[in-house]
Amino acid sequence: MVKLSVIVPFYNVQTYAPDTLRSLRANAREDFEFILVDDASTDGTADILRRARDEIPGVVLRRHEQNRGLATARNTGLDASSGQYVTFLDGDDWLAPGHCAGLVAAMDRLGCDFVRTDHVQCNAKSRTVRRVPHGLRDVPMRPRDAILPVGRTTSVDYPYAWAGAYHRRLVERGLIHFTDGLRTAEDRPWIWRLHREAESFAAVGLLGVFYRRGVSSSLTQIGDLRQLDFIRAFDQVLEETAQDPEADALLPKAVRTYCALISHHLATISKFEPTVARSLLDMSAAALRRMPQDILKETIDSMGIDRSIRLRRLRRRPFAGAGATA
Repeated sequence: MVKLSVIVPFYNVQTYAPDTLRSLRANAREDFEFILVDDASTDGTADILRRARDEIPGVVLRRHEQNRGLATARNTGLDASSGQYVTFLDGDDWLAPGHCAGLVAAMDRLGCDFVRTDHVQCNAKSRTVRRVPHGLRDVPMRPRDAILPVGRTTSVDYPYAWAGAYHRRLVERGLIHFTDGLRTAEDRPWIWRLHREAESFAAVGLLGVFYRRGVSSSLTQIGDLRQLDFIRAFDQVLEETAQDPEADALLPKAVRTYCALISHHLATISKFEPTVARSLLDMSAAALRRMPQDILKETIDSMGIDRSIRLRRLRRRPFAGAGATA
């Protein structure tokens, strides 16, 4: 029986894929499988992955004929997985030796639907530890109890799928599949659904995921139209949260997070191409109009001065018609 499935999408990361694959080899165990999904790479990534299939125990290789994005690539890996537990890694990141065994030990010990871990953020030569924003460690609790409070960073603000492990029963319930086609912010609806609908989770003190920032091919570094998928992602968060029995309590948190992300993109609008920048303004203004207006007003009034000014100015932007939809 496969104990752990590690799902790793790759797209045009030939520079970084060897580091990623070496870290998988250092975590290999006879009851682990590594599902490598090539999302139609056009550089040398595909050749690197074919060699890995012969060199690393437990490798399962899948390939898309057309590029479909990270969300769909992860789903391809989930559909091919068979492990009792599942975790993720991105094709330009890496794991410390023994990290996967630590994840399995934590899941076995705690018996939760999922666990969340800390990680190391790597930018050039700098290393920064990022902690799960949840004070209790090694204590199982209800995931929805970690969504609030509204004005504080909580577990739904730590959406990284690779920072944790997930029980097979969540795969069978469809709770850890991603929204097909989302090209960025795919983890936002995912983390909200997980915390609303799973039954138990715990934060653990494992520190074995190394997250590479500043990669030139990453969507966080590219100011094109794909970045605007965050609007579609958060529209989904609001729509699904509005149907929750505790919507009155949870929606203010969702609206605040959505507004904070809109403000962040407005503050960095200079990185976008001019046509994309205009779309960002139009689509964000339309998104504000779709939000519950009483909650939106309270949210803007409670935010810092810079964010409030950006969002109030955006609310006054003239309606751009049908083009202002995600």
